[in-house]
Amino acid sequence: MSGAALGIEIIFVFFLALFILHRYGDFKKQHRLVIIATLLAWYLCFLIVFILPLDVSTTIYNRCKLAVNSSPPESSSNIIIINGSYPSSAPRKHICSKPWSYIPDGIMPIFWRVVYWTSQFLTWILLPFMQSYARSGGFSITGKIKTALIENAIYYGTYLLIFGAFLIYVAVNPNFNLQWNQLQTIGIAAANTWGLFLLVLLLGYGLVEIPRSHWNGAKRGYLLMKTYFKVAKLMTEKADAEESLEDIMEEVRKVNESIKYNHPLRKCVDTILKKCPTEYQERMGRNMDDYEDFDDRQNNYPSEKSLVKLHKQVIYSVQRHRRTQVQWRILLEQAFYLEDVAKNETSATRQFVHTFQFQESENRINRYFYTPTVEWYWECLLRPWFYRILAVVLATFSVIVVWSECTFFSTKPVLSLFAVFIQLAERTYNYMCIEMACFLTIFFLSICVYSTVFRIRVFNYYYLASHHQTDAYSLLFSGMLFCRLTPPLCLNFLGLTHMDSSISHKNTQATAYTSIMGSMRVLSFIADGFYIYYPMLVVILCIATYFSLGTRCLNLLGFQQFMGDNEMTSDFIDEGKELIRRGNMGPINVSKML
Repeated sequence: MSGAALGIEIIFVFFLALFILHRYGDFKKQHRLVIIATLLAWYLCFLIVFILPLDVSTTIYNRCKLAVNSSPPESSSNIIIINGSYPSSAPRKHICSKPWSYIPDGIMPIFWRVVYWTSQFLTWILLPFMQSYARSGGFSITGKIKTALIENAIYYGTYLLIFGAFLIYVAVNPNFNLQWNQLQTIGIAAANTWGLFLLVLLLGYGLVEIPRSHWNGAKRGYLLMKTYFKVAKLMTEKADAEESLEDIMEEVRKVNESIKYNHPLRKCVDTILKKCPTEYQERMGRNMDDYEDFDDRQNNYPSEKSLVKLHKQVIYSVQRHRRTQVQWRILLEQAFYLEDVAKNETSATRQFVHTFQFQESENRINRYFYTPTVEWYWECLLRPWFYRILAVVLATFSVIVVWSECTFFSTKPVLSLFAVFIQLAERTYNYMCIEMACFLTIFFLSICVYSTVFRIRVFNYYYLASHHQTDAYSLLFSGMLFCRLTPPLCLNFLGLTHMDSSISHKNTQATAYTSIMGSMRVLSFIADGFYIYYPMLVVILCIATYFSLGTRCLNLLGFQQFMGDNEMTSDFIDEGKELIRRGNMGPINVSKML
């Protein structure tokens, strides 16, 4: 099995990243380079999360071997290295067996270097450039590249300034003799410092919101009211998107009529027309009967720069319009289904009856097993309890994380519960328990952080929408966030479990992942200060999230959020009910829109 676990996880994580990307991206319409770059970024970040537990178990085994080799002969009888069965005649004081997922020496350091530096190249160089390239309205590759280089000049300059500040600090400090390894560590520390700053913000939100969302998922009335609220808000956005699209299409119509077939910029207009919806293309035909030559003396022709701007606006408005249309129909389906659940809860026949059959041909095999009776017991009886139990389990994990974030720097006694679990399993060298404890820990941390990335929305600038409705810019931006968040997330995990020697203060063999980070002692004020005390702010962020302080601030600023004790929320709920009543006219099939 040596190395087999690594190969299996590499393949599994690839298909996991591909599946999630397929849910949010559109493989058919989006550029292949955007899909490949986003997939690579997500894949590398997910891979780090899944492989790191194997690195921990392998490191613990290597520590045991090192203890055997360095122990005096008279004490070596208490330490036994075995690859298979345990000899019955040997003392059972200290067992050091090879883990089933053991990775041979030399593989992990090379693996981590490739994964880490590839992800850093993506997040700091390639993905920012591709973002600007994807949003550019240029009509040629050269024009898009030029625009991307100009937009990224300020972006790169900002981070070079931050890196330069760290470099100057080390250079002027007489206690440091700057070498290449230390210079590399400074660069890693600068990237991880920024990532840790963002990590704690997202983690503080996810630790509270994920358990709370599952607890509220058991409240049918709450979900229905929130759906009504979303319907009312989305209706406003939908109307705004339709109005914006109409205005942009009117500008395209004027440009199409003014620039004749033999104008030098006609190819640019044709490119813009191809990005317009089909119904608008048919409405704005070229008017082939008009072969009037253009007049150079006229000055009312748009410039190429204005056409580039119009092209960019068309791409954005069409994407936004299509997204709101699909989300509108999906939200209607959710509202109708929740209303059906409320009606069926008092059913005497205990068979789930749908008001509308949304998809006639949907999964006949599943419908054979998921009968109306099974659906009634699940939706009306079992599902609320399942969500409550899951919410309690997640809340327990959140409490453990918060406690460990505030106490992981304490080594005597060990207060971090994750470190306690790992050390208890390490005493008996139960590698399966070590790997499961590590995996559950880092997986829960990743869920809290990554799910927040999927939830947050920065106006219409960044928005991950399911059902293939995420634009290229948002996909690339999410890839950048993942690549920046994952390294500090892993370092934070190693600190919580005391597998990082800079936290445990033990002169033991470090994990292969820690070895590529270098010694953070080069910047002691970061290693002994920021990395230890800044994560404690997660307590304040959790309290702020629990009392919905961010939601209340957004409400005060005019960005309406769902709040049960707010008069404006009640108005939105009433409006949503009315919109659902109007939309309750017949079956809707979302699959036709995707």
